[in-house]
Amino acid sequence: MTMTTLRFRHALVCSLFVACSAVSVFAKGPIVAQGEPEAREQDKDQGAAPKSGDSAGPVVGTLPNLDQDKLRPPGVTPEIETSIRRGLEYLARTQNRDGSWRSAGGYGSYPVAMTALAGTALACSGSTTTRGPYAIKIRRCVDYLLRNAMGNGLITSLQEEARPMYGHGFSLVFLAQVYGIEEEVARQHQVHRVVKNAVDLVSRSQSAAGGWLYAPDDNGDEGSVTITQVQGLRAARNSGIAVSTKVIKAAIQYIADCQNADGGISYSKSSRGSSRPAITGAAVAVLYNAGKYDDPMAEKALAYAKRTLPVSNSGGHHYYAHYYLAQALYQRGGKDWDQYYSDMSKWLMRQQQADGAWQGDGVGATYGTAVALTILQLPYANLPIYQR
Repeated sequence: MTMTTLRFRHALVCSLFVACSAVSVFAKGPIVAQGEPEAREQDKDQGAAPKSGDSAGPVVGTLPNLDQDKLRPPGVTPEIETSIRRGLEYLARTQNRDGSWRSAGGYGSYPVAMTALAGTALACSGSTTTRGPYAIKIRRCVDYLLRNAMGNGLITSLQEEARPMYGHGFSLVFLAQVYGIEEEVARQHQVHRVVKNAVDLVSRSQSAAGGWLYAPDDNGDEGSVTITQVQGLRAARNSGIAVSTKVIKAAIQYIADCQNADGGISYSKSSRGSSRPAITGAAVAVLYNAGKYDDPMAEKALAYAKRTLPVSNSGGHHYYAHYYLAQALYQRGGKDWDQYYSDMSKWLMRQQQADGAWQGDGVGATYGTAVALTILQLPYANLPIYQR
């Protein structure tokens, strides 16, 4: 399949997604003390999401039963599906009563970032805010993020997030996906308002060099934060919310300005220095999402990422690096993706703990599990941001 064909398919998917708002009505759950794991019985009190065979209709887009081989995407095995289900169940049972998740690692709790990543992983399974086994969890996740949307557009819990732009970008990705499938008019307007304000905040806080740093008023930039914001902007644009092309072009130019002769991307435009494999893998995903499939810059960056990011060991940011590299290779498709997914899925299944979680990059189990599940569920293509 040629890059031109991929680009056409990507554009077509985005257009269809904007045109078709699908299935979702939110039921707002109670707000209780933060940080307390939710009791399983509470789902009954809130009203369970419709299951297959209920009068509300069949579950849409959820993972198939293990005995239905013909429904599996290429490369997905029964063992992978079992691993996915165990991971999804781990996230479902560890969500806090206020709808959040928090990191248990050494970098702080970062509830907005963790909640957005976990919610995205659950949505990758095909559950929506009204349908599927994780509908209630996703609704509560959305509620939590909306409650943490500030008047200036920043989505954060300031007391717990020293570098709020990471969580802001992840939240923008997740909420943009939710907005595209929300059918309750009042709720759709609410999500639209938060996403639009979040996009405006990103646009206002872009540095003169074209990037972003840890907080909106930092007036600086570095690669990993920049990539998170561009992904969020792309997700918003996919869902029909206006995004300035000037902002996107400046961000892509920023990535180009950070590229070294070896194809890798440096930490920032101002400091440059040696190429960073993890940031390079993330940059490729961003370039592909921006439609630059055939761009020599993207090709050089991908070649560098493939050389420096082995499946089994790519340094201290292993999960972060492969969270993005997997997206890029899936977009690209072909033999590279087939081999990568086979190798990565086997490695991830070996790393999964007895409780279904993954520990990722020292950040904690919520982060590691959300990243691993997103990678493993890419073949299902349930979210437009990850579709070809």
